[in-house]
Amino acid sequence: MNVAFQGIRGAYSEVAARQLLGRSCKTLPSVTFEEVFHAVESGKVDRGVIPIENSLAGSIHTNYDLLLSHNVHIVGETFMNIEHVLMAHPEATLRRLKKVRSHPQALAQCSAFFSSHPSIVPEPYFDTAGAAKSVIDEKDPATGAIASHYAAELYGLKTLKRNLQDRSNNVTRFLLISREPRIPRDRSRTKCSIAFRPVRNQPGILFRILGAFSLRDIDLTKIESRPDPENPFEYLFYLDFVGSPKDENVCRALDHLQEVVLRSRLLGAYCRGKQDVWKRETSTSS
Repeated sequence: MNVAFQGIRGAYSEVAARQLLGRSCKTLPSVTFEEVFHAVESGKVDRGVIPIENSLAGSIHTNYDLLLSHNVHIVGETFMNIEHVLMAHPEATLRRLKKVRSHPQALAQCSAFFSSHPSIVPEPYFDTAGAAKSVIDEKDPATGAIASHYAAELYGLKTLKRNLQDRSNNVTRFLLISREPRIPRDRSRTKCSIAFRPVRNQPGILFRILGAFSLRDIDLTKIESRPDPENPFEYLFYLDFVGSPKDENVCRALDHLQEVVLRSRLLGAYCRGKQDVWKRETSTSS
């Protein structure tokens, strides 16, 4: 199985790809998220892995937009505990570090470390794994990086400190995308993602839309609004819910939905990921 991900080798998305498809999958680094979608859509790869939301930073809006603008289908998801690791050249020590580079979001999530080590300067970098690779390339014992433990192993860096993040419940949800849909056989574990554009200028329209699911006891797990690029100040909605498109109550809800939206699209039906990952990771490390 060939799978594309955004970033260079050692990125958290590559770790997520192996978590979803196994360590034997062949990973293809991509410069941008757009490149991942193109690789899947064109048939260059079998699958793509994209982050869609983080428990601390929220939704990755770019990928919501790309899901709708490309002809791909969501076929899986996984939740991954994000452990930030401080790494450096094999000859480095914590006392010798003068600067630590990483993606700005990773640096912000490790603010307590920098507060307790004022002599170490945080340096923004385009990518966590890229920061790790730059440290080994430059061979400077005074420069460290914050990235995944996998990146430290991959580039032969010395781990100076694990679990550097301020909060232990730093979890990212990743989606697996494919050219073709794959509806799970086990309906009890199935989750669906849809996108729709509501009918304009009708009072209570969102209430009526959500009511189509509430009346049938369908569990909604997420709702997200995004600007409609074709209609200024109009919005598209993304909705995740528990259920299979083969379930009778789901079919009735989707039929009901057609009455109150201008257009809609099923983005995918897939097996739900295990959402207690951060609880298990925390209990293991404590």
